[in-house]
Amino acid sequence: MLFLAVIIIFLSGCISTEYNAATHRQDIFFYSTDKEITIGGNVAKQIAAKFKLSNDPVLVNKVNNIGNKLASVCDRKEVHYFFYIIDDDKKNAFSIPGGYVYIYKGLLDILDNDDEIAFVLGHEIGHIVCRHSIKRLQAAMGYNLLILASTQTKSPGFSRGLSFALAQIMTSYSRQDEFAADRLAVKYTKLAGYDPKAGIEVLEKLYREMKKSPDRPLSYFRTHPYAGQRIEQIKKDLGLPLTIRDYIGGF
Repeated sequence: MLFLAVIIIFLSGCISTEYNAATHRQDIFFYSTDKEITIGGNVAKQIAAKFKLSNDPVLVNKVNNIGNKLASVCDRKEVHYFFYIIDDDKKNAFSIPGGYVYIYKGLLDILDNDDEIAFVLGHEIGHIVCRHSIKRLQAAMGYNLLILASTQTKSPGFSRGLSFALAQIMTSYSRQDEFAADRLAVKYTKLAGYDPKAGIEVLEKLYREMKKSPDRPLSYFRTHPYAGQRIEQIKKDLGLPLTIRDYIGGF
């Protein structure tokens, strides 16, 4: 059955090979960029229906300006990037296929400057550049649900496909995916004129927030794990000295 499914996919012309900025090689995807954009657009509509999006003109303008600067220097230009603020006090951010980036107002509230905002947005752009969400969906959803998610058919199956897609996207990425997104965030913040060292402060700040309520794990670290290891990698990428805590894995 698996062999037959693979043959059907090949015959349907859905497999494509595209350059992956994270792996520096041609990766195989069941879905083309056009299909990914359609999936992202459908999931974005579901997010708009489920979450309250901020219309604060000052914050929206700030996030869009920073995000667009990062998008202008990123390695994937065939998608258009959209930036939204979710009006909720959670301290988190996420991205979905096709160029959509979301940051919670609660996270914005604890970020002190544009450099810190840029790192968070750059990290999420990195996931889109590497197509991490679409890879996760390919592995988790199965071909039929992916087909439904990439259509405009209003049916129970369509809604089920979108709900499952959103649930998968908002779970944690692998360690390798997080490291890859951080490397690209460092690269893009630097190219866009921001200070990439701000990523270290963002992660340390979020860790301090989590320690205030140890019985309620911070939402960011449920979807973006390995804080201490990520800080260590950022320091190595920037040629910064490591502390004793970095070596012993203090958090």
